[in-house]
Amino acid sequence: MDVETLRRTPLFERHVALGARMVPFAGWEMPVQYTGVIPEHVAVRTGCGVFDVSHMGEVHVEGPRAHDFLQSVLSNDLDHVGDGGAQYTLLTNERGGIVDDLIAYRLSPHRYLLVVNAGNTAAAYAWLKDREPRGVEVTDVSADYALLAVQGPDALERLELAPARPFTHAMAEFGGVETMVCRTGYTGERGVELMCMPEDAAGLWDVVLERGAAPCGLGARDTLRLEVCYPLHGNDITEETDAISAGLGWTCALAKEFTGVGVLRSVEEEGPERSLVAFAMEEKAVPRQGMTIAGGGIVTSGTHSPTLDVGIGMGYVPAALAEPGTELVVDVRGRQRRARVVEKPFYTREER
Repeated sequence: MDVETLRRTPLFERHVALGARMVPFAGWEMPVQYTGVIPEHVAVRTGCGVFDVSHMGEVHVEGPRAHDFLQSVLSNDLDHVGDGGAQYTLLTNERGGIVDDLIAYRLSPHRYLLVVNAGNTAAAYAWLKDREPRGVEVTDVSADYALLAVQGPDALERLELAPARPFTHAMAEFGGVETMVCRTGYTGERGVELMCMPEDAAGLWDVVLERGAAPCGLGARDTLRLEVCYPLHGNDITEETDAISAGLGWTCALAKEFTGVGVLRSVEEEGPERSLVAFAMEEKAVPRQGMTIAGGGIVTSGTHSPTLDVGIGMGYVPAALAEPGTELVVDVRGRQRRARVVEKPFYTREER
């Protein structure tokens, strides 16, 4: 995509002023790093970092049948979510493939906010809109929101927020900016995601930085999420991959009816032919997406882990190679390098 056609978040000028290196991502011009991936990664693991994730999409689903409609198209069970709650779930197709992985926020009994991946916003919206029944209104409201992710062991203290249950949300005010505080995130650390109107985003960003958060880019966001084995749509999960093979069976309420559930029940019953595994390199090498794994596997995500100081990755391998402890051989730029399947995740936060 030509750089002139890339979209920009309300914080673009703030990123440029901070010296961020801007790159194309999912149709947006986004900061990949400021001081560097490793220091930004460490800031989130040891203190507090803030990410501009305003490129994410937002979809409202409302009306008297909104709950029933979402129950029929999303994999998880929304009956477990009350007002002020949220849930990680999948939008699945007839083959059990993953159109998108998203978070559904219940605003009221008949009104939900879905936060979808930036690159999937149009597809997810179209999928829902095409299936919209009478009594439901599906609206793309992405232009109405900006989103900041404040993550790290010191995040709540920096924002002067009391602890709350994960996957809940409530309104609060920061520096005069009305904000929806969501107890969610993509790093494996404590923290929140802050939603506000686009015109308020710069002010909210300034408040968060004044309270000691380090600005972080997409590079650190990727290394952080991979250390905790959070899947990335387009890499680890796609419309061609099913939730069971991807290790996301826990997001699927197989007892209820939703799109593709029959396929998923069969995969669950028979066992997947291949599985998404985590692996650590046993030789000095960095795995990358698309590299082959001997025996019929492929790397879907890979990086050098700043926390563990070793190459790590996720990839699909035949079921016979999926057991933790199994040795793998990864083709790293023409060289055969040994790796070993490990239990997920690579990193677990220590409470303090």
